Amino acid sequence: MKKLLGCVVILSMMVGCKPLNPSIMFKTPKDFQYDVPPKDQITDYVIAPNDIISFRLFTNNGFKLVNIANSESSNPQQIQMLNQGINYLVEFDGKVNLPIIGRVEITGKTLREAEFFLEEKYNEVYVDPFVMLDITNRRVAVFPGNGGNGTVITLQNNNTTLLEALALAGGIREDGRANRVKLVRGNLSDPKVFLIDLSTIAGLNQADIILQANDIIYVEPVGIRSRQILSEIAPILGLATTVLTLYLVLERTN
Repeated sequence: MKKLLGCVVILSMMVGCKPLNPSIMFKTPKDFQYDVPPKDQITDYVIAPNDIISFRLFTNNGFKLVNIANSESSNPQQIQMLNQGINYLVEFDGKVNLPIIGRVEITGKTLREAEFFLEEKYNEVYVDPFVMLDITNRRVAVFPGNGGNGTVITLQNNNTTLLEALALAGGIREDGRANRVKLVRGNLSDPKVFLIDLSTIAGLNQADIILQANDIIYVEPVGIRSRQILSEIAPILGLATTVLTLYLVLERTN
């Protein structure tokens, strides 16, 4: 009888037991090899696939575009659209399909580099072309260290850093581990993962990494505290107490 009741208690505890850290995301094994943040960082935003760019084109180094093109492909309606600006998607292969010049690759360039590059392309069609670019969908997800809660931040500046994004999200929460800040970047099927320690002044040399669109910043929570442990195991203890009480009652009855 005692062995049977003992087995019942053990099985009940195993069935009722839940993971102790159910809200922790992006767990990595102990031997996980993190990527090394680049030492020579680009100090501006780099265009990537799926970016949406706002494209504006002027001539004569900034005057409104007029129909003085060398090509008959221009028309007044198209020229007005180029002056006002239009949104274009940077496709998965890194190319964008722009008026007149067609599909050109701009991935991996900063905004200013892409502007210079496109000005050279349009120089074959217009007099002293002047290109203005902006990214309209730059966003990053920030999980500041209190479990699964997070926020999505729109990057207003071209050179927003990791530290600035954390500040915009309200800083690292009380339950967050400043020494374990994960930055997930790139294709989610094979992302780059950087582990950054912001618990010391020395970590500031990594905190200025320039964010890219769709980056994920995850601050690991400290884990389960004593009261959280008690709340997790309270149902298990209650079940065990009930079984033990029933056992004692049966023993006295016999």
